[in-house]
Amino acid sequence: MIACVNGIRLFYEKTGQGRPLVMVHGNGEDHTIFDEAVAELSESFTCYCVDSRCHGQSSETGELHYTDMAADMRAFLEALELRDAVFYGFSDGGIVALLAAAGNERVTTLITSGANTSPRGVKLSLRLAIAWGYLRTRDKKLRLMLREPQISDRTLASIRARTLVLAGEGDLIPEKETRHIAAAVPGARLKLLPGEDHGSYIVHSSKIAGLIKDFVQEETQ
Repeated sequence: MIACVNGIRLFYEKTGQGRPLVMVHGNGEDHTIFDEAVAELSESFTCYCVDSRCHGQSSETGELHYTDMAADMRAFLEALELRDAVFYGFSDGGIVALLAAAGNERVTTLITSGANTSPRGVKLSLRLAIAWGYLRTRDKKLRLMLREPQISDRTLASIRARTLVLAGEGDLIPEKETRHIAAAVPGARLKLLPGEDHGSYIVHSSKIAGLIKDFVQEETQ
């Protein structure tokens, strides 16, 4: 399916029925990384798995910035008239989720995995790998990670959604960064997952489905 927002076309797949759940992938990926999770989540939610701009089947743009990607998601929620939404984002999608949820009443439950608030909020080994990759390819997706995001504590403090901040114990995001995000978002819960790395419990995995369902179900208990 296609949603036309902010002058571009966003491709998304809609599956299941129930409360709206928007899911956004990481850098260089597309919505299909969630296929295994959606098979389980669609029993409880209407899942909207979106390809970010410059990814998958969505429009290419000349520039690529997290703020624009977040604006796309905010416009997506408005265009489809989604309210009381659960918003889940992984890696770059987690960055987008934080920005999209800030001051946004349509998002009432927020879950992020492996997000960071600045280019230095990732481990040095990854920063060096990204820099080397960009020198060789000049890929704008890699340039994005070298220069952005720049998410302030003030922005994080404006999030009013009930929030869960996830990361693997072996994540590419330092534990200090993940703890900082959880501390800056009012009332956020932090969960570090033993035996998991950056995407092991997410990419083509149903594990993330259980984490999402458990957190959402707590709201009704």
